[in-house]
Amino acid sequence: MAMTMTQKILASHAGLDSVTAGQLIEANLDLTLANDITGPVAIREMEKAGFKNVFDKNKIALVMDHFVPNKDIKSAEQCLTCRDFSGKHEIVNFFDVGQMGIEHALLPEKGLVGPGELIIGADSHTCTYGALGAFSTGVGSTDLAAGMATGKAWFRVPSAIKFNLVGSLPKYVSGKDVILHIIGKIGVDGALYRSMEFTGEGVASLTMDDRFTICNMAIEAGAKNGIFPVDDKTRAYIKDRIDREVKEFAADADAPYDEEYTINLSELRPTVACPHLPENTKTVDELGKIEIQQSVIGSCTNGRIQDMRDAAAILKGRKVKKNVRTIVIPATQDIYLQCIEEGLAKIFVEAGAVLSTPTCGPCLGGYMGILAHDEKSVSTTNRNFVGRMGHVTSEIYLANPAVAAASAVAGYIIDPAELED
Repeated sequence: MAMTMTQKILASHAGLDSVTAGQLIEANLDLTLANDITGPVAIREMEKAGFKNVFDKNKIALVMDHFVPNKDIKSAEQCLTCRDFSGKHEIVNFFDVGQMGIEHALLPEKGLVGPGELIIGADSHTCTYGALGAFSTGVGSTDLAAGMATGKAWFRVPSAIKFNLVGSLPKYVSGKDVILHIIGKIGVDGALYRSMEFTGEGVASLTMDDRFTICNMAIEAGAKNGIFPVDDKTRAYIKDRIDREVKEFAADADAPYDEEYTINLSELRPTVACPHLPENTKTVDELGKIEIQQSVIGSCTNGRIQDMRDAAAILKGRKVKKNVRTIVIPATQDIYLQCIEEGLAKIFVEAGAVLSTPTCGPCLGGYMGILAHDEKSVSTTNRNFVGRMGHVTSEIYLANPAVAAASAVAGYIIDPAELED
């Protein structure tokens, strides 16, 4: 029976020869993930259900990233719960201040996720790891509690949409523009509980950072997961990170897809998602002049080293506009260190931006960049719902790092190419 990439991974982990869309299965997990918000809930549910032990202390990751370093007493207590649990169960992959990073950048960097693996996380953007050819998806804290205790989870096998990528990206266009273009095309529920499978000759031109960004935002189209085939770039990425055996899965030539789209990467333009949904997309030249008070460059979507380099290339030798608060957040400690070693940190500070420790902070309106009433922010984060980054009358415009940096300089959302004129 012909299967998609996702279906093959699920069948393998369920011990089945094949699966079909809509089938209910129980599958073995390679890793479970929680953070300082969702972890305490899962821990309490696990203990309430009477479980005394975790299924494997090596296959649970707890990452303190949302309100870390702690912003208040409540966030400190949340982290303490995770810290105590990790100590009690000798959790190997517990990441606290000084070692932590934004979870969906940190786990691939540490080699904790790899091709052909099955990962669940109590965070909706767990779908990021599909960039490595894994099946990864977000779940609720109760499902995560069961996963931490038993090493298993149930799934309804998703059907799939095929995105055939051709061409290569122009200057100032990145993976963020690819996924915003797609969400603008199919809508925030266009892939509801389906797998978004990316394929075609254009895949080879995308960096791993591009692929992580694309899969990260698959959930913004309602998808169960996003996934790329494993190729030489994938293998090069995991070479010095993963020493365990991994398995590569490829879709069958006659795999069933609900829909198929062809995306010509060469034709894409810098794209912005306007308030208050990721599907409300326009290219930068369609926007008009939208003045901003804040620019955020970072997050699990766009806080990787190429994102930092793209922003620094724009900011080098320039100053951010007066009254535009510009916040740059490298996604992990290693990326932060790279920013220092490559001179990017100096560029950011000299431009008038603030360089933050890794944190999810402003993305979810937590801290480190809350918006006041009627303020507007351009941001490389992944959601722009009402009140997402602060006051309910504030507005968020999602964009790629080059656009966010150029807009910080101009004081309004702008095509980076315009700064070259």
